[in-house]
Amino acid sequence: MVFQTARSPHLTITWEKLPDDFVLPDDPVENLLQPLLAAALTDALGEAGLIQPEMLIASNFGLVASVNQQIVVKAPDWLYVPRVFPIPEGTIRRNYTPQLEGDPIAVVMEFLSDTETGEYSVRPIYPYGKLYFYEQILQVPTYVIFDPHSLTLEVRQLQEKQYALQSPNEQGRFWIPALRLFLGIWHGKRLGRTIHWLRWWDEAGNLLLWSAEKAEQEHQRAEQERQRAEAAEAELARLRSLLAENSASGTSPD
Repeated sequence: MVFQTARSPHLTITWEKLPDDFVLPDDPVENLLQPLLAAALTDALGEAGLIQPEMLIASNFGLVASVNQQIVVKAPDWLYVPRVFPIPEGTIRRNYTPQLEGDPIAVVMEFLSDTETGEYSVRPIYPYGKLYFYEQILQVPTYVIFDPHSLTLEVRQLQEKQYALQSPNEQGRFWIPALRLFLGIWHGKRLGRTIHWLRWWDEAGNLLLWSAEKAEQEHQRAEQERQRAEAAEAELARLRSLLAENSASGTSPD
């Protein structure tokens, strides 16, 4: 299925540095689950050793383009850029302009809200709908929309300059080419919250663990090793005691 969007006949896109005095949007988080979901996605990638210094992985972070001489900034809930140019030491990256500062954006995700220029908006005029901006202006290859309340996960891939909805595999997961991972919904507990999360799986179907899960796994492994060592020590002590008793009585152990 191809998601049709209106195309502007006069769309001039340039990639320019955002002025230092430009005031970035500071809207409140529309969904309290947004930062939790975003952090969980990044945490699993980090724990799996899949985050490299040249990458840009961020949430609620401004993406910049100049369209028809107007600056447009959108801040997706989660984004991934394979390679960005380094910035001077001691400075903070406040936003990102693709082409000018590094690679094009590879993946953007939005966790559903309800605004005029929201996740499904194809508004083709300033300030532009999000779907239109990601598809026609930034041309992001993968656009993910997740509604944590209705548990709807949609993945769109750019095909011939338009987004097409993708179908999940038998496990209900979607292949994300840029990361070579599957993305799906998982129900469970993290940081005291038992909800439906977005999670990564590798090509073999193995779940990428969060850092807390990995730490718990290591703790359980260490505890099992401790118990095995204690059991072995106890058995050795028993045999020594039996040997001592048999030696004292002049008999041989069985």
